[in-house]
Amino acid sequence: MAALILIMTTSFQSQDILGVGGRLAQHIPGFRSREAQLTMSDAVASALSERRILMVEAGTGTGKTFAYLAPALMSGEKVIVSTGTRNLQDQLFHRDLPTVLGALGLSVRTALLKGRSNYLCPYRLQIHLEDGRFPNKQTVHELQRVSEWAHQTSSGDIAELVDLPEDASVWPLVTSTADNCLGQECPLLEECPLMRARKKASEADLVVVNHHLFFADIAIKEGGFGELLPDATAVIFDEAHQLPEVASMFFGENISSRQLLDLAQDAVGEMLQTAGEMRSILDASTQLENRVADMRIVFGDDARKGVWADLAHLEKMPPAIDAVKQALAHLSNCLGAASARSKGLENCHRRAEDLSNDFDKLTGKTPADQVHWFETFKKGFVIQWTPLDIAKPFRDMVSARKSSWIFTSATLAVNEDFRHFSSQIGLNDLESLQLPSPFAYEQQALFYVPRGLPDTSDPGYTHAVLEAALPVLIASHGRAFVLFTSHRALKEAAEWLRGRLEYPLLIQGSMAKGELLKRFREHGNAILLGTGSFWEGVDVRGEALSCVIIDKLPFASPGEPVIAARIDAYKARGRNPFVSYQLPGAIIAMKQGAGRLIRDETDTGVLMICDPRLVGRPYGKLFLQSLPPMRRTRSLSEVQEFFTLIDSINETASA
Repeated sequence: MAALILIMTTSFQSQDILGVGGRLAQHIPGFRSREAQLTMSDAVASALSERRILMVEAGTGTGKTFAYLAPALMSGEKVIVSTGTRNLQDQLFHRDLPTVLGALGLSVRTALLKGRSNYLCPYRLQIHLEDGRFPNKQTVHELQRVSEWAHQTSSGDIAELVDLPEDASVWPLVTSTADNCLGQECPLLEECPLMRARKKASEADLVVVNHHLFFADIAIKEGGFGELLPDATAVIFDEAHQLPEVASMFFGENISSRQLLDLAQDAVGEMLQTAGEMRSILDASTQLENRVADMRIVFGDDARKGVWADLAHLEKMPPAIDAVKQALAHLSNCLGAASARSKGLENCHRRAEDLSNDFDKLTGKTPADQVHWFETFKKGFVIQWTPLDIAKPFRDMVSARKSSWIFTSATLAVNEDFRHFSSQIGLNDLESLQLPSPFAYEQQALFYVPRGLPDTSDPGYTHAVLEAALPVLIASHGRAFVLFTSHRALKEAAEWLRGRLEYPLLIQGSMAKGELLKRFREHGNAILLGTGSFWEGVDVRGEALSCVIIDKLPFASPGEPVIAARIDAYKARGRNPFVSYQLPGAIIAMKQGAGRLIRDETDTGVLMICDPRLVGRPYGKLFLQSLPPMRRTRSLSEVQEFFTLIDSINETASA
């Protein structure tokens, strides 16, 4: 069990900032002082002043963002704040940070820094405007729209172009990657938004990033190539429960068909710029594109994940691998002959050499401490090494930097125990603090587990869940998230529910996540069907979200190659993988999903969890003990009465 933190006295006085009559209360209408927020703020201030490591689980409504921002801004340290997603990053920088700064009256320099792919690359925009080879008219239209915006933007942050979808085909053409960026050799370096953002970050006292960017930069540093993030004396991870999964992506290695195809496309673009007569580059690029497409066919038609060894020895795979290797080598030779013509061609030659080495490694033998797996998409594939265990590299990362490290989230502990999270990141016996939510869950929410559902392995399980959910959705008048543990179940639900209810039906994948949430709030009576990304990092307050329905306990699929390998590793060490690994992970994920319901002290609603294992298996008690203390029922009529009551109260209040 992690040790309970002892709050140390520092020059920071939380009561003056976050207390009754404090600066935030004077600055923010309706601000309420919360004891848990004061406690957390003092703990963060102490850890910052003494360069210590601290873990804080702060229940929903604690106000953890203000609790760490206030002491961070007043600490005099150079601070990195890393959030779980780009959306949370924007919210923190554009809304929360200015609010706290205004209340404190400070002139602390701050900066928002995102990954390369979030910034316009003027050089690549110019190359592709002159190239003229595009897959369709839509891409041409999008490129023209980006070109118009490029003359108006000051930040170069592509999030400003809200009229282009996140998956628009133009984005890879006008943004850079670590592979294709020319760095200091770029002829348009002075116009580069990324370089301007980096410079501002290097001069700032507090920089807001996201986890993916943080670990991508760590990976680059370890490789000795460069540094995106400025050095800092304090690092604060918000939504820290995501760290083990995100870090594992960057402590491993991968190669994708996208990287190979981007190289082929960029090589032709650079050739047309400065070496138009060297048609061999065009021929070699086309050959590489064809060989990559041939290799994708060998993976099979379905989009799936699997163990690399299952495919590596298929009859057609070794010849497909050799064909890609030869095509890469040929393109590299052609680019080598032309590399003196321009920095762009020189960069493409270096990329071809690096990708050749990476492709050899990732299609070769599996290192003993890595999971070697693949994932296929409609037209592409990724081959990846992922560490079986990130504890050592994570611990080494922390030990190498003499900084304060703050880990906070609403979901770090399992039944008041931090050991699952701390062991995953290799930082055991840390000072820890667990703060309950200030919400009155017993009055605000009802927790419903329906009776009579079949076993979760039953082929008709999802249909039974929908039958049980239908009267609840009618009673709630829509206003619901229905969260699934698989895309298959989500798709089945979308087909089954369509036409059965009068409320708007919003389905994950039908449009960008931000647009779905915007429409959900605007409708006020919609039903949103979601999986993965809607289980966390989503904040909908008020009556628009009055019901959250969860189809199953969110156990990670043992068929996933990384999960399966880690289960085997636990068994090999003589440990029970279900108790030590699968169960704690599912409980933390469930806490995140359940946390979507009550986001404010005036919110009310019903949490419906359909999985019969919750009450039928011994481990169900651990889930129940980790969820907020809501009033519980197994009666549909009690759910209906609850909605009737809260609707009556809301109508009276608005009259």
